[in-house]
Amino acid sequence: MKKKILLGAAELAGIIIATCLVRAALFTSKQVAVEPATVEGVDARRIADNLSRALRLKTISYQDPAQFDGKTFLAFHRLLETAFPRVHKTLSKETVNNYSLLYTWKGSDPKRAPILLLGHIDVVPVETGTEKDWTHPPFSGAIADGYIWGRGALDIKVNVMGTLEAVEYLLARGYTPPQTIYLAFGHDEEVSGRNGAMKMAALLKARGVSLDYVLDEGGCVIEGAVAGLSAPAALIGIAEKGYLSLEFSVESEGGHSSMPPKQTAAGILCAAIAKLEKNQFPTRLEGAALEMFKYLGPEMSFTNRLVLGNMWLLGGVLKSMLLKSSSMAASIRTTTAPTMLKGSEKENVLPQKATAVVNYRILPGESMETVMKRAEKVIGDSRVKIRALEGGSDPSPISNTASTSFTVLQKTIHQIFPGAIVSPYLVLGATDSRYYTGVGANVYRFTPLSIKNEDLKRMHGTNERISVSNYEQAVKFFIQLIKNTGS
Repeated sequence: MKKKILLGAAELAGIIIATCLVRAALFTSKQVAVEPATVEGVDARRIADNLSRALRLKTISYQDPAQFDGKTFLAFHRLLETAFPRVHKTLSKETVNNYSLLYTWKGSDPKRAPILLLGHIDVVPVETGTEKDWTHPPFSGAIADGYIWGRGALDIKVNVMGTLEAVEYLLARGYTPPQTIYLAFGHDEEVSGRNGAMKMAALLKARGVSLDYVLDEGGCVIEGAVAGLSAPAALIGIAEKGYLSLEFSVESEGGHSSMPPKQTAAGILCAAIAKLEKNQFPTRLEGAALEMFKYLGPEMSFTNRLVLGNMWLLGGVLKSMLLKSSSMAASIRTTTAPTMLKGSEKENVLPQKATAVVNYRILPGESMETVMKRAEKVIGDSRVKIRALEGGSDPSPISNTASTSFTVLQKTIHQIFPGAIVSPYLVLGATDSRYYTGVGANVYRFTPLSIKNEDLKRMHGTNERISVSNYEQAVKFFIQLIKNTGS
């Protein structure tokens, strides 16, 4: 009997191994074959000069609305008018909520569904005291060492200026798109987008506009982004996580620290926060994160294909591997990040009120409501009050990777960035595109940047820059995307 059991186990193991090997072999590439595309006549010097001028303008969004400088944003509007005369002669332009811009390029075929290309005019401030750490001043727009330097070079004036350069280029050559093209540039993305993108999205909804697709910032072409992948990865965001900040507060009588109660308000609060950190959300390898591995897996070594092609058996192994990286872990769970703590104003005074803020980035499949309910359950202490702060949003729907528009985007990336491996992924942050859910059938998030993994810290950081050659690629990308969409 024992011998039969062992033989049966060996036979089962053999079947499992054979199945895994077959599945690995059948785990084939999802990349599309494309014909080369050549975009001639882009004036690299002129477009670099235009971007340089744009980077000199301090279109900064501050958390404190009182610091907002509307005059600088209006100066940016005037710059666009002078830099892109054909755009402003041919396209209709609307100023929304004083500072955001909505352009309409009327197509020749009213039966074709329109598209929307997004960007944002505003940038984050430069942290006080770090200006000296920049190779070139953060608002100099310096063109030096093969780069264009300045806050907004990567995030995200490259999209605003690059899109307009593409339209200006096509207009100069007599091109009219078959489908109508909208260009929407918000002025407050860095502080919520509620006064810019949200207003423009509402305007389009009110007009009954139904878009074929929306393209916003998100992923880019990154070298070294994914372990086990030798080629650069061109990551297209097909969904983005939700955003929620919860304030936790505890009130007590206060008093002198020489006579403390068994638990102070601060102590009760800290115990609650510790529970939240200890009880992380469960991992879920599905949706956009799973799609990413389906696209990247076939381009990796056989060992990696063996794992990724057999998620039914080895999914737990992959999850364990992903949890070792904070960025990868964030793609498979709702994250819990305590960010702010406040207690007494003096070290020897018991706080009458202690507060903490925890920021959540919500995985698709969950919601602000479910996150709040889970927090209440995990803490399990009625003394801790929970309040949702303004600015939250549920996760976006997951856009279709089998759509014609995704194929067009994939094709364009292969043409302009040959050798890159195109893949969908989950955007961990928030973009203006979340407001256009319901306006566009599909929302994609990709910025035509070609950077190394270590360059990501330049976004919102020191020495933000884009190479002159990469910016030329970006302009060519938008030119080719518009042409491919219209073909």
